Amino acid sequence: MTIGRGEELHEKLSAGVKRILVADRKMTIKKATILIVDDREAIRRVLYRKLSGEGYQCQEASSADQALDKLRSNLTELVLLDIKMPGKSGVELLLEIRASYPDTAVIMATALTDTSIAIQCMKHGAYDYLIKPFNLDEVILSVGRALEKRRLELENRDYQQHLEQRVETQARKIRASLISAITALAYALEAKDDYTSGHSQRVAETSVTIAKELGMPLSSIEKIRLAGLVHDIGKIGVRECVLNKLVGLTDEEFYHIQRHCEVGEHILNPIVDDEEILNMVRHHHERYDGTGYPDGLSGEQIPLGARILAVPDAYDAMTSERPYRGAMSVETAYAEIERGKGTQFDPEVADAFLRIENRQPQSPRVIASRTRAVRLAGS
Repeated sequence: MTIGRGEELHEKLSAGVKRILVADRKMTIKKATILIVDDREAIRRVLYRKLSGEGYQCQEASSADQALDKLRSNLTELVLLDIKMPGKSGVELLLEIRASYPDTAVIMATALTDTSIAIQCMKHGAYDYLIKPFNLDEVILSVGRALEKRRLELENRDYQQHLEQRVETQARKIRASLISAITALAYALEAKDDYTSGHSQRVAETSVTIAKELGMPLSSIEKIRLAGLVHDIGKIGVRECVLNKLVGLTDEEFYHIQRHCEVGEHILNPIVDDEEILNMVRHHHERYDGTGYPDGLSGEQIPLGARILAVPDAYDAMTSERPYRGAMSVETAYAEIERGKGTQFDPEVADAFLRIENRQPQSPRVIASRTRAVRLAGS
């Protein structure tokens, strides 16, 4: 019995909520302002009383000019417009309303012999037409339909106008998820190798600084930052015994490491829907003179983002401890970058990097490198 009462109560509440929603919707529509345009006062008064009784806000006009004055001074959702009036006709007024007040619905009123003209008016944008003498119940139904159609059209237009904003919002959410996924991949990579811990972050930060120095647009700078974070992600596929080898690599081992550029692109392809980022990852070990890998590109054949990544990538590698050698001094690394202009590095990118480094001689990368060297030496 208790369960039965509960279900009954739930049904009553649901029905009550539906009635409230329907009533609220009707009230919203019936608050609409309607302009009644007819040269005969008796007709205007009949329509005024009926529509006002249904909750609409009504105004009257006896001519086209008076109607235009009313439209200019008041927001009007719907016009009930007689086709035949002295002076400017209802047809002419309809065209002006559609041109100047496209959000205002228009219903034409006509005598039985004017139906062909009424249909022509609908082709010009009228929502409906009513036959005189009026059936007032039909008037109410026609007004309700016209206002509902108007509401739906406005909502659809609003949706279309804000679609670009919605797309951008969704794109930001996707980019945020992408950044999280990329960061997780970078951390997973660096967890394999204490010697390169923080390398991807440093390369990304310095690459961004270079891109700004070169005056690149913000959209390109963000892509370079993302590419910097994952440029070595392909090393997940490199055997740890090769990464941490204490002596020189064999030709097979060197080729195995070189493959990390292509492997990285392959890993990221399902996640990163951006060719520029994927190309930066693939080509960050190309050399300006065409002797790099994996594709032997040269000069401006190499994507600019990849040319930018190449410089801080090489600099950070030179100034970091490795299992097979100590860290190179900052001064020596600068000299190597200078020497590599036009062969390993894009001269313009290398110059931008050196300008930046000269402005901040004690950069966080240098401090981090020295700290890491001390930590590894004491372990």
